[in-house]
Amino acid sequence: MNIYLDLFLTFFKIGLFTFGGGYAMLPMLESEVVNKKHWATYDELMDYFAVGQCTPGVIAVNTATFVGYNKKRISGGLAATAGVITPSIIIIIIIASLLTNFASIPAVQHALSGIRIAVCVLIFKAVLKMMKSGIQDAYGIGIFIAALAATYFELIPTVLIVVIAGTLGVLIKNIIKSKKEKPDA
Repeated sequence: MNIYLDLFLTFFKIGLFTFGGGYAMLPMLESEVVNKKHWATYDELMDYFAVGQCTPGVIAVNTATFVGYNKKRISGGLAATAGVITPSIIIIIIIASLLTNFASIPAVQHALSGIRIAVCVLIFKAVLKMMKSGIQDAYGIGIFIAALAATYFELIPTVLIVVIAGTLGVLIKNIIKSKKEKPDA
């Protein structure tokens, strides 16, 4: 199969079956991009996902763009991005035309409630996986707790939390590395 068509169709499927945004798509990304297609390792995917969170735009689109770009540069990025956004565009057009007529129907309200619950489970699963690979030592636990508290209590803007956590991660690893390289006196 043509790689561009493969990128488009793979991300079309991910976009079609991912409800709840970028976090909910992580299990499907792992299955398709890492396990089936071998377009990235799990660590690379986590890096794309992390950078996708820190850059402007939608996480799903950013991550698809990074994977596509890594595979086939600009053309691959465009194919993957087009694939992941096409289902949303189609679904939004259909829902917008129907929702105003059907939003008050109890069955529709219950279906949406059920979908929200399923999305919470998918996000929780993604968070657990990211915690296992991201928190590797006591320093990571400390950064996690501090970032969680700052987010929960809305102490500082989220963007600043990401910048501070990234900076702390670099500083701590460099300090640890420099201590290991110092000869004992």
